[in-house]
Amino acid sequence: MDLAYDIVLYTVTAIAFVFTGIFHLHMFQLNSYSYKEYQHWLFRNSKVLFMHVLFAVMCTLIATSGFAVKIIELLGLFTVVWFFFPKKAKKPLVYTMRVKRLVVTLTIIVIVPLGLVFIYCREHLILVAGLIFIAFYFVIMLANLINSPIEKGVNQRYINDAKKILKGMPDLKIIGVTGSYGKTSVKFYLGDLLKVKYNVLVTPESYNTPMGVVKTIRGSLQPIHNIFVCEMGAKKVGEIKEICDIVHPHHGVITSIGPQHLETFGSLDNIKKTKFELADALPQNGMLFLNGDNEHIASVDCKKAAIRYGIGGGNNYTASDIKVSDIGTKFTVTDPEGNSQEFSTQLLGEHNVINVLGAIAVATSFGIKMQQLRLAVKNLKPVPHRLQLMGTPDRIIIDDAYNSNPSGTVAALSTLNLFSGCKIIVTPGMVELGTSQDELNRKFGVDIAAVCDYAILVGKKQTKPIFDGLADAKYPQEKTFVVSSISEAMAVVDGLPETKKVILLENDLPDDYAEK
Repeated sequence: MDLAYDIVLYTVTAIAFVFTGIFHLHMFQLNSYSYKEYQHWLFRNSKVLFMHVLFAVMCTLIATSGFAVKIIELLGLFTVVWFFFPKKAKKPLVYTMRVKRLVVTLTIIVIVPLGLVFIYCREHLILVAGLIFIAFYFVIMLANLINSPIEKGVNQRYINDAKKILKGMPDLKIIGVTGSYGKTSVKFYLGDLLKVKYNVLVTPESYNTPMGVVKTIRGSLQPIHNIFVCEMGAKKVGEIKEICDIVHPHHGVITSIGPQHLETFGSLDNIKKTKFELADALPQNGMLFLNGDNEHIASVDCKKAAIRYGIGGGNNYTASDIKVSDIGTKFTVTDPEGNSQEFSTQLLGEHNVINVLGAIAVATSFGIKMQQLRLAVKNLKPVPHRLQLMGTPDRIIIDDAYNSNPSGTVAALSTLNLFSGCKIIVTPGMVELGTSQDELNRKFGVDIAAVCDYAILVGKKQTKPIFDGLADAKYPQEKTFVVSSISEAMAVVDGLPETKKVILLENDLPDDYAEK
């Protein structure tokens, strides 16, 4: 009987290690393989820490107690296994070569001490397993530290290869696009407008990290391309410069500055400094395009001459006569010489006028006349998950699920307000806003109350500030629903009595923010 129990015990322990390893590797990958971000994630997920402590306690008790008690304790281990059991993810773990190397190193780190204990003092095996389990964060860090020279060498080889490709295309013009928000939309709009005259490559999806840019260059850049539009993202100071040191952009666009990723940047000044690393990297004759309506951009003392675009006065390119409806937007653009041109687009919202205007400013500076851009602007498609219109006339869905921010929520609610029918918001709120997160989410709740007929909040803990904001605005409690998942939220939507519904999906948190 003891042998059978030991077999079950060792099997459950091994399964717990495998499931836990996969879970933590997934979270580590989602946190950009960053020690600091991974640590922040761990300490805001108390249930994960509790499960590690529970496993260690169960192992200790099993190692020191009688058989009858062990059966109860074994149930505790099964609870840990159930908790870490792989579940369907929005963005599953990608088994890149880096992850595979980490798996090998992790296996060695875990198996070697357990193997030695199994050979020399088997009675302490389960106790040692508990100690390793409770220190799993440090095990992951140790594995990454051991592998770091290999990863640096591999990355540098790919970077050198990308630089060699760029050096072999001396006539290629490179345009860097960065900003706290709007950079992906501007990148795609700009790519479509420049294609009126040029062969253009843009970084796909949200490829905006150094290795994402390198992957695009190595895999997609061809001699036929005249222009490379390169999106540049960052979560801390120096990361835009890192990309610039690889691609050496000739021209740059800064779409916005705001409190996005404030948690990792630490301050708004750091965000400003980082975004303007693109401006610092441009050559003397490089063109710099700035969103002149953004107050944080305007507050930066930029030494480089810039072409500014926006709705307000003092901009080189301005948009006026803006008419926004639920079927699209019309506006007039005036260039620095005073020439004007009317445009129409199926894109929704005034904020998209700013994004398109920035793309028009760059495209005309590359010798394309505004008249030539009219059809291209008219045919611009919404970027997926950024105020993307879906559904049917009686069940319209405005998909704005990608990476919400304070300015984005205002724009999304303004867009929702254009539609007739029952207005419903489904949201888990905003994240990565540092110490301002609760305050900004509370204001979001107040803004929701002014527009929406129903508010469906995803995640009780995460959305508490939004709930409080709704209460501040005296929003009816019977119109507020707090659910645990998007699927549960959509079930609530389906159960509402109104016949015509307009549903705004505002943000969809990544898996590392899911409430377990």
